[in-house]
Amino acid sequence: MKKTLFNLFVIFFISVFCSLGTWQLYRLQWKLDLIEQINFGLKTDPVQYSKKINNNYQRVMVEGKFKFEKQIYLYSLNENGKPGFDVITPFLSSKNEYLLVNRGWIDKQDKNKKNIDSFEEKKITGIIKKIQKANIFKPENDLSENIWFSINLDDLKKFTGISFDDYVIFLQGKDYNLPKTKIISADLTNNHLKYALTWYAVALSILIYFLYFKRRQ
Repeated sequence: MKKTLFNLFVIFFISVFCSLGTWQLYRLQWKLDLIEQINFGLKTDPVQYSKKINNNYQRVMVEGKFKFEKQIYLYSLNENGKPGFDVITPFLSSKNEYLLVNRGWIDKQDKNKKNIDSFEEKKITGIIKKIQKANIFKPENDLSENIWFSINLDDLKKFTGISFDDYVIFLQGKDYNLPKTKIISADLTNNHLKYALTWYAVALSILIYFLYFKRRQ
């Protein structure tokens, strides 16, 4: 009975580590596809924005005006790991369509300050990015304090009274200091192959020790 339980125990852990390795290979393919999407988008010329565009990371241009009174503050870390906010501002296009624009990052102390809204240009360029569903560990958005942890379209409708598509335009084209423009780059961390090989190596090591132990018996 003990031998059977031990064998099942070993088989279980080998299966778990092999599954983790396979999952990392899946993540590797996902990351490679994402990098390819970003590279393709960054190389394209900006096209006139349309709701028919569904290419992630497509460069676009659109004319209209910002609605600063309805903007939200999305909790975010800058490139140095400092906490602050991404400023997400509704933009009313010349075609009378509302869009979401990520204008960039600000320090916590700059929230609600008027100097972050000194933007007079009517034509903007940017990169569209599909809104991702928030994971279960994200806190709930605090609409009363206008502090957000994820872009939730239902919450946005409650807060602004406006229905938006599931895309955000990341402002590009110029080096705006305040808010500081978010850099979209294909230079992403990609260690999934290393992690996959590590999990497979652990599974193989357990199998070798198990077979050695059985032979000794």
